[in-house]
Amino acid sequence: MGFLAAGLGAGIIAIGAGIGIGMIGKGATESIARQPEAAGDIRGAMLLTAVFIEGVALIGAIVCIILALGIGQ
Repeated sequence: MGFLAAGLGAGIIAIGAGIGIGMIGKGATESIARQPEAAGDIRGAMLLTAVFIEGVALIGAIVCIILALGIGQ
């Protein structure tokens, strides 16, 4: 059951991170289209937010690996 839980968890993490980064990209693209002069600031904020999402996804993946290996039992 641990392998199943770890696999499902990793899949949910990947889906969540993909949706989150897609929403960031959509919002940034719309913002740049409205205010092209602010493209640099918008791009920087977008990248910072995407890095935070990837960090959370990486931590979640590590937790899934730990669950799969049974470390801490």
